[in-house]
Amino acid sequence: MTTTSASRPAAPPEPALSVRQVLTLERVLAGEPEVVAGAGGLDRAVRWVHVAEAADVGVMLTGGEMVLTTGVLLAGDETRQAEYIRSLHRAEAAAVVLGLGRAFPAPPEVMRRAAERCGLPLVVLHRPFPFAELTEEVQSRLVRRKFAAVSLSEAVRTDLTALITAGAPLQRLLDEVARHSACPVVLTNLAHRVLATAGERSAVDDVLRDWERVARQAGGGALDAWISAELGGRGERWGRLLLCGYRGEAATGRLLADRAAEALVLHRMLGGSALSWEEQSAQSLLTDLVSGVVPARQLLPRARAAGLPVNLRTFVPLVVPDAAPAVLDRLLRVLGLSGLAAELADGVTAVLLSLPRDRPADALTALFAARLREGTGRPDAVVAAADPHTVWEEVPAGLREARHVAEAVTGSSAALGLPAVVRLKDVHLRGLVRLLRENPHVQSFAERELDGLLCRAEPELLEVLRTYLATGRNKSRTARLHHVSRPALYRRLEAIQGRLGVDLDDFEQAASVHIALLAHDAQQR
Repeated sequence: MTTTSASRPAAPPEPALSVRQVLTLERVLAGEPEVVAGAGGLDRAVRWVHVAEAADVGVMLTGGEMVLTTGVLLAGDETRQAEYIRSLHRAEAAAVVLGLGRAFPAPPEVMRRAAERCGLPLVVLHRPFPFAELTEEVQSRLVRRKFAAVSLSEAVRTDLTALITAGAPLQRLLDEVARHSACPVVLTNLAHRVLATAGERSAVDDVLRDWERVARQAGGGALDAWISAELGGRGERWGRLLLCGYRGEAATGRLLADRAAEALVLHRMLGGSALSWEEQSAQSLLTDLVSGVVPARQLLPRARAAGLPVNLRTFVPLVVPDAAPAVLDRLLRVLGLSGLAAELADGVTAVLLSLPRDRPADALTALFAARLREGTGRPDAVVAAADPHTVWEEVPAGLREARHVAEAVTGSSAALGLPAVVRLKDVHLRGLVRLLRENPHVQSFAERELDGLLCRAEPELLEVLRTYLATGRNKSRTARLHHVSRPALYRRLEAIQGRLGVDLDDFEQAASVHIALLAHDAQQR
């Protein structure tokens, strides 16, 4: 789920200038600024700088402005001075800067008290200062920031559109969003279940560690620097994108999140993958568990955030040959069992059950397998199972064991009469041969033993041999399964023995051929 982009992360634009930052600009410092009231509001963002001498300037503002004035129209009228400050407060101005001079040689006490009550920063300049220099400096910086935000937005749109056009998977899009935002990115459904993540692995793990609690706070806007964008279309919402701990300006982060959300909606509508996002999430987690590339402990936050109960649970790793993940996921819901189902990279479907420790794991596994046979109408369907585990770190080995069992019985369950739930102890010699199938000595042995049939390319005789050995050399059953008479079967067995140079009535020779055939079949599959 989580990957690190090979390209260098893009740094988010700097935050908008605050009142405090404006006062530290070199040009402003030349005016010897002094904050005389409202110091608690110095971190307010300055959206624009406005020079105004009108007493009713508040009606001209839209919020976030730093107002520059000499107060020439306010001198001598304390009522007007107080109302001037109150009107700026109502207009949500960022601050007011008063240049001392003929109108006000010292900070006016009435304005200072009013500003303190309103929490509006009041700054006085002790030296004559050309307001034009301040407006030019601040507004040029603000314009650069706005341009940088728009450029970032367009870069994100262009990059994500190119990925969608190229048929990139969901994860690649999220990686690109994380690169531009320089923070962890989380995709969830409406139930706050994590479907995918991107960003630096350690940072993502920190975000997911207490996900159930923080997700609801983030969705309600209660967490600073967490920016959320809704995903949906045609009047229906179905997900949420979160930028977790975005360090740039909030407005820029919202713009970036909106662009990313638009791309994700388009990706989903165009069907970028045959799997739903929920299915991709389960597949990614189970594949990482089986591969062992990522330590199981590091995958625990992802499993919890994906909705899998992990505290004080019994985990049962299962692999079901020839079953669609959607069928198994539906069966889990019908039985009221917690678990994840997904097709692994090698084409087999894995299921990880998470059961309360006071519930019988073996009985519930048997119930799952029985209902699978009933629901699919396949009386020969099997569920390969590993032993239950109460330790999360043992789950990867359990999944690999279940996959090994499934591979050992694939295509042979009907002939062997296996139970609905098959474990390692049930696969016997077939399981051992499956483990050794890549060994060159085993491969050479299989070729040597079966060469008389393989070199002649006689699949019918090979199939008769396979059935004859699988049924315990039962001639009557073999003839019945191949719909031939006993004399016809005898002639075929004689042909097989002649080509292989063996006596199938001899136990040791028959066992040798059987092992070679099991190895051959394992290699072919």
